[in-house]
Amino acid sequence: MTNRVALITGAAGGIGSATCRVFHEAGWTVVGVDRRHEVVVGVDHFIEADISDPESPARIFEELTSHTGRLDALVNNAAMQVCKPILETTAEEWDQVMASNIRSVFLSAKAAYPMLRQSKGSIINVSSVHAMATSKNIAAYAASKGALSAFTRSMALEFGDDEIRVNAVLPGAVDTPMLHAGLERGHVEPGSLDELVRGLGERHVLGRVGQPEEIGRVIHFLADASQSSFITGQSIVVDGGALARLSTE
Repeated sequence: MTNRVALITGAAGGIGSATCRVFHEAGWTVVGVDRRHEVVVGVDHFIEADISDPESPARIFEELTSHTGRLDALVNNAAMQVCKPILETTAEEWDQVMASNIRSVFLSAKAAYPMLRQSKGSIINVSSVHAMATSKNIAAYAASKGALSAFTRSMALEFGDDEIRVNAVLPGAVDTPMLHAGLERGHVEPGSLDELVRGLGERHVLGRVGQPEEIGRVIHFLADASQSSFITGQSIVVDGGALARLSTE
């Protein structure tokens, strides 16, 4: 039997690299995409590309077609974050976030569609809890993730006739470089990095932040039709209970 193939963007990042390992350990062939050319455990074929470049998706999927000839899951994970107040965010920064976090998904989905239709495959978009509830000084990122959740529903409706399932995963605070970079925007008490992460974790129902592998396993669950064949158009929150608690408590 031919191995199932997953293409995972942002493969060198925290959630991306963990997701690559999860799929590889489950027997998938993993094609990783990232603008940083790094060795990522679990990646069988690496494509160096900046997904915010509108020309990248066509090149990525041309290379994918020549290398594997098939695609069973597209994981749109790559993203960028600008942590600034709205009044200090430039138009260029806003456009960069939208290009990376939502336009790239639109273009990648269109490019992936022929192979996904053939395999009756799946698209998993990595959104964020910021699509549902957010904090100060991260407006561009929150807006892009809100758009991604809405786009997930639209794709599920339009691609459903071809038995392509489309879902989103909404991680909360996960112990990644992106989380670390955003911890200084003023929503937690000042301190060392370890103190900031620990303090943020203590505000969760489960008393800790998440680990990248925990997100990767949910992504794999949604990609694997033997486990999630009747799930489409959904946004699965993986946040340690953060959204369950009233902000006034």
